[in-house]
Amino acid sequence: MKKKLLPIAIIGIAAIISIAMNLLKPAPLKADSVNASIAVKTQILQSGRAVLSVESQGTVEPRTSSLLTSEVSGRVLKVSPQFVVGGVFKAGDVLLELDPTDYQVALKRAEANLLSMNAQLTFEQARATQARKEWAMTGRPAEEAPLLALREPYIEEAQARLLQAEAEVKQAQIKLERTKIRASYAGMVSAKSVDIGQYVSVGTNLGETFAIDFAEVRLPLTKRDLSKMNSFSRLDRDHHLRVDLLGSADGTVKRWDAKLVRSEGVIDKVNRSLYVVAQIDDPYGRNSADKSAATPLLMGTFVKAIIGGKSIENAFAIPRNALLEGSKIALVDADKRLRLRSVEPIYADRQFYYLLDEVEEGDEIIVSTLGVPIEGMRVTPETMELAEVVSDGD
Repeated sequence: MKKKLLPIAIIGIAAIISIAMNLLKPAPLKADSVNASIAVKTQILQSGRAVLSVESQGTVEPRTSSLLTSEVSGRVLKVSPQFVVGGVFKAGDVLLELDPTDYQVALKRAEANLLSMNAQLTFEQARATQARKEWAMTGRPAEEAPLLALREPYIEEAQARLLQAEAEVKQAQIKLERTKIRASYAGMVSAKSVDIGQYVSVGTNLGETFAIDFAEVRLPLTKRDLSKMNSFSRLDRDHHLRVDLLGSADGTVKRWDAKLVRSEGVIDKVNRSLYVVAQIDDPYGRNSADKSAATPLLMGTFVKAIIGGKSIENAFAIPRNALLEGSKIALVDADKRLRLRSVEPIYADRQFYYLLDEVEEGDEIIVSTLGVPIEGMRVTPETMELAEVVSDGD
């Protein structure tokens, strides 16, 4: 019996000793808590004028393009050195010349026929003069003379034949002139379909050209884009909206000036966008004073367009990296503590978000990166200038 009770007694005594030790142990020493703060970079907000802009994109297209078609038949006799793909020509330049021999002969025949008809008219007028004299010898008034007696129908017939001969001469001259294919505007050749020695007939495709005095870009604008812009009723000859075009040329990003000249006035059924047209003057730099510095804007280039929009007064610009997840910003209060505030930017560009009523003049906003922002946490601010903030954002 004693052997059975001994282990139980030992366990009981150990439990009593353990409880006594816990009750009699001294209280742990408490260290003073450190009021830690996080170093942050801040910016003092100041209101100003914000100029909105709209981004779109499109492909550069010629303002005018033409399919050259022969209006006469003949063998290609001459080809201009400019009539090659990429060749540049001026208005009125002869691009192609067809064999004019047949049309020169036709012109001579028409001119000979004209001389003959002119002689016949002179002959009939002389006979009519003689007929009037003979009628006068009868002593009767001229009003009673028959038309045939005075040969008036013969004169009218001769005049009609003369007009027809003149028309034939003019038609022969036009056909002869059309053996020379002339450029109707200053432009560039985009396709060539015939060459010297080739016979062409009426309606034969000779090539394609496009004008280089202007180029155009169709730019789609959404409903949101249009809300940032001024009314298109102001797009007149004196107040075109400025457009900056950015595209790749020679392996680098280049910029060209353009102007918004018109709206197409129709909402596209597919993408529900309104298309506007930007115009670029002298895209190939042919009229530039410094042709070596001018970068040509080639047709077919894909460009991004930045269009100037409305101006908003009393707006606050905050760096893009200052906007936290959930559309919140972190401000520093008078006690150097972090305060989170929900905002709704009215506009954004590459560098800034723009606010109106969510902040006030002189508010101090945190622009440096925060790990996990906690409401009320203590911070040590370092105020930065606006230029420093933009540099950090880049």
